[in-house]
Amino acid sequence: MKKYLSLFLALAMVLSMCSFATAEAKEEMTLKLMLPDFYSDAEWKTLEAGNPILQKIYEATGVKLDITWVPNSAYTEMTSMTLADPANMPEVMVIQGPRDAVTINAARAGAFWDLTDYIDQYEYLSQGEDTVYNNTAIDGRIYGIYRARPYARAGIYYRNDIAAKAGITAEPTNVDEFKALCFALAGVSDDTYCINMCKYVAGTIGITTVMFGAPYTYGLDENGKLYPAFEDPHFQEGLDFLRELYAKGGIDPNFMTIESGNWDDAERNENPKAFMRLDCLDNGFRYQEWLETNLGFSNEYGNAVVSLVTAIPNSEGKVQVWPQNIGASGEIVVTKATTAEKLPAVLKFLDWCNSAEGQTLINCGIEGENYWMLEDGTRQNFPLGEDANANTYATYTNTVLHSMNQLGMNVNGDLTPPTRKTQLRDEYNANLVENAQYVIANPCLTLDSETNTLMGTTLNTDVEDAQVQYIAGKIDLAGLQAAYATWHDMGGDMILMEYQDAYDKLK
Repeated sequence: MKKYLSLFLALAMVLSMCSFATAEAKEEMTLKLMLPDFYSDAEWKTLEAGNPILQKIYEATGVKLDITWVPNSAYTEMTSMTLADPANMPEVMVIQGPRDAVTINAARAGAFWDLTDYIDQYEYLSQGEDTVYNNTAIDGRIYGIYRARPYARAGIYYRNDIAAKAGITAEPTNVDEFKALCFALAGVSDDTYCINMCKYVAGTIGITTVMFGAPYTYGLDENGKLYPAFEDPHFQEGLDFLRELYAKGGIDPNFMTIESGNWDDAERNENPKAFMRLDCLDNGFRYQEWLETNLGFSNEYGNAVVSLVTAIPNSEGKVQVWPQNIGASGEIVVTKATTAEKLPAVLKFLDWCNSAEGQTLINCGIEGENYWMLEDGTRQNFPLGEDANANTYATYTNTVLHSMNQLGMNVNGDLTPPTRKTQLRDEYNANLVENAQYVIANPCLTLDSETNTLMGTTLNTDVEDAQVQYIAGKIDLAGLQAAYATWHDMGGDMILMEYQDAYDKLK
């Protein structure tokens, strides 16, 4: 028996080595990608021109990347156009926002490869969370590799040094104190603002209304009936606050002309025009580090001029956190422009993107060119002693990396070299753990509504447009409610009925 067992183990080892060798073999290929671009004005060096990131990826994988960059502000529109033109479809593309009508229709029409039965065959892709894969599934099938994001990532950050000059020295501990802080910052000067807003308004409205006590997208009443979040009194309370803040000069009246790629401009300069942002809290610690690197602010632990605020109770003492994502920010899909023969090689490349080597190249760049490792095992984005030239290094990195991080998935966790420990990074990491308990869910997330698939995106966009007009004082409450009535009449009631039916059956 031992003899046969030894032969079996020897054979298994040989097969394992053969399998490993096959997996490691580089299959030369060109891969056409479509990715959102957050640096539209930056020069992108092609592989032929010697882009070091693309060259390193090619050396590691044998894959040449042919990337079509689309400005982030136009990416949703371009996605719809691309999926309607199979003849010019990329082989791999980012889908922003899982389970929207465009994605669902495209998946059901066969535009993407069904990856459900493939994922477990790959080392890193198989390490993703089943819950998140299911959150991005369509009809129970997985059509993309999700781009992992922390659940409790959203919140508020603001300049506490400027708040102190406005008379507010303590961080807000409830919604009323938050409102007082905002109005104080709004009154700092005639040419500055409290909240830094851009044309991406979903985050600001979502964080505000949920913090005030509204549900996320849809709510459930005491009788188990679904209703749209915008009809919750707390949602209206949040909109009224933003409208009042706007009227008092606390929001740039031109915010709808500001692209998301230029969102940082109002804060990252010597004389900031806005002092607070409702967004991903990791932007808060990056803002603090920008101030330290570029304007010489103190980097001593405990001296941060940026404060992070999240998970504060509303007027009724209830704590809620807006889910900036569902454990994912969109997904990477493989379209049917990829042949069945090429599919394994494409998935092998996407699997590599989740390895430590792949994650680091995509997100950080090349050691010695885009980041430098310090003696304590952490990395920074410029060499020691080059603090004054940090901007030069950042500009170069933005040029060669561009928005390559949009290809990142990290389904198996963040394997990049850690950055230095700071007060705000530690606070942020603690928030991700502590505040996960307060993140609220959309009860319709995994339910199906054919009407929502067909019309949901358009209907929701129209409602959001009306909310923006209400905040800006262009329409009154009657005008806002008329937009809500139109939502109901043009398909909203059917969406609610279909979701309710699915919800009741699930119960």
